Amino acid sequence: MDQQFDIEVLVSHHDRAGFSCGADEMDEYFKKQVSQGIRKRVANCYVAVDIINNTVAGFYTFSAASIPLTDVPVDLKKVLPRYPSVPVARLGRLAVNERYKGQKLGAALLWDAIERAKRSDLSATALIVDAKDENSKAFYIYNGFSVYGSLPLQLIFSFGKR
Repeated sequence: MDQQFDIEVLVSHHDRAGFSCGADEMDEYFKKQVSQGIRKRVANCYVAVDIINNTVAGFYTFSAASIPLTDVPVDLKKVLPRYPSVPVARLGRLAVNERYKGQKLGAALLWDAIERAKRSDLSATALIVDAKDENSKAFYIYNGFSVYGSLPLQLIFSFGKR
């Protein structure tokens, strides 16, 4: 990455109005709806801030979730107790401002989410995501995720043994 970024919790002083990732639904969510999810405690949002000009360069949302034990990949299932469901962290949305694309910022945000989930005080065995399309799926698979469950766009990154 040519730029330098700080990844921090989204707060009111972050300027969301100028964010544009090229996907209207994601832009609208980030500009107008993400605060509601934070207030209702259904998601947290982390932003990558360009430290030179204080611009939001990207974001991701993150929440607690669970998945049925029957959907867990076999290698992970072997080390888990036989509870009906397994605690996981969910990556809800991830987007990079168009001005910062091509700098591997999406991968940096993804790895921040993985590390944040691994060190969370809430226990989680993996990070899951529902990819929005085949291109997104390829991005997640390239970064170590694998398909799980019955839907082709459900992906999981197992934290393995602790």
